[in-house]
Amino acid sequence: MLYKLPVLKESTRLRYFTFAYLYAMQGIPAGFALTAIANYLIGKGVSAVTIGTFDAIVGLPWIFQFIVGALIDRYQFSLMGHRKHWIIFSQILAFIVSLGLLLVKNPVTEISFLTALFFTHSIFASVQDASVDAAAIAITPVHEQGRINAFMRAGLLLGVAIGAAGLSTILHKFGFFYAAACQSAILLLLTISTYFTKIDRTDSYQPSFNLKKDDRTENHTENPNLKWLFQQLYKGITQHKSLRIFGIIALVYLCLSIFIRSFSFHLIHNLHWDDNQLSVLQGTWGSIITVVVTLSGGILADRIGPGKMQLFVTIAICAFFLVFNSLGFLWVHRPLSTTGVLLYSLADPIFSVAAMPVLMALCLAKVEGSQFTTYMAIVNLCDVLGAYISGWGMSVTTAPVIGFICGMLILVALVLQQVKKKLPILKN
Repeated sequence: MLYKLPVLKESTRLRYFTFAYLYAMQGIPAGFALTAIANYLIGKGVSAVTIGTFDAIVGLPWIFQFIVGALIDRYQFSLMGHRKHWIIFSQILAFIVSLGLLLVKNPVTEISFLTALFFTHSIFASVQDASVDAAAIAITPVHEQGRINAFMRAGLLLGVAIGAAGLSTILHKFGFFYAAACQSAILLLLTISTYFTKIDRTDSYQPSFNLKKDDRTENHTENPNLKWLFQQLYKGITQHKSLRIFGIIALVYLCLSIFIRSFSFHLIHNLHWDDNQLSVLQGTWGSIITVVVTLSGGILADRIGPGKMQLFVTIAICAFFLVFNSLGFLWVHRPLSTTGVLLYSLADPIFSVAAMPVLMALCLAKVEGSQFTTYMAIVNLCDVLGAYISGWGMSVTTAPVIGFICGMLILVALVLQQVKKKLPILKN
């Protein structure tokens, strides 16, 4: 049975900014946990293995997004709006868990409790992320997916900047309690704002799934059954094109995760950078520069094509890893290290701007939530593995060596990809 996607009549500007601030809401806890708190713990002398384990556990729920993806797609339409009921539900639960952080007295001595709270928060944040992604794919025309992804990434960066730089400053000046309270207050305000935001004027404030015939307009259609949903999901994921394109994307994300954690630990632990200064640098100048470049990159991706842009960005990241890590013996000079931090701040989001539209285009109709969240689950697995590998790697070697190996892995993947294109026999 074929389903027709809903065509929403909301203004483009409203759609862009709505998805941008929904991503900002995800970025605040991420910046607080994985940048501000992680750097704070490094500054307090916590080991690289412990930091890597903390990052990995916090990111673990994002690996299992594909589990909730099918449920989100099964009940994707309601009077409240296209998947909006899932967004609101997950935001409320994430806010409640955020309040639990107020019980933490000392992050350094209560790492296990802190990890458990952020792990639980990540469960609901991952549901929100899957819902937002699926809604964005479903209602955004293909020729605008580069730009909508750029706006979402810009919103995420803004949230990360608030969590990393803003909450890190509050953490150091006033204590953990006030930083956690500030995060919770922001999440509450954004949740209320989301509830009262109507992407389409026909949306209701009631999350009813019992749609009457009069409600089954082009915006509210019947929900698909599970058998059809899983058949389409399997078809979309196992396509040769999907497997081929996603392979190198996953590798790049793995290498980015390994490098930045190793690099940050090296700066604080080996070169004695102040952890708050690094968090502020990553969350302010890095984010400001990246937001501008990201928005421009989204427009460029729509013009030249996401595929070409992904290839160019992958080559640039490979070159950055090889050249910058070859100069590891010069990282003692702060201007060079600062340049590395800022360049990395550009690399990760620009790669996402190029890669996400590519993955969006691979998603089949009505299972875009399940298929895209499966891709994202694997990307998040790469991030978690990167956190663990960097913690282990820093105990046996140095950050420049780790980063250079990452560059070589990407280079080999690029060469193999180009060789395969030139040898038709290998395509079968």
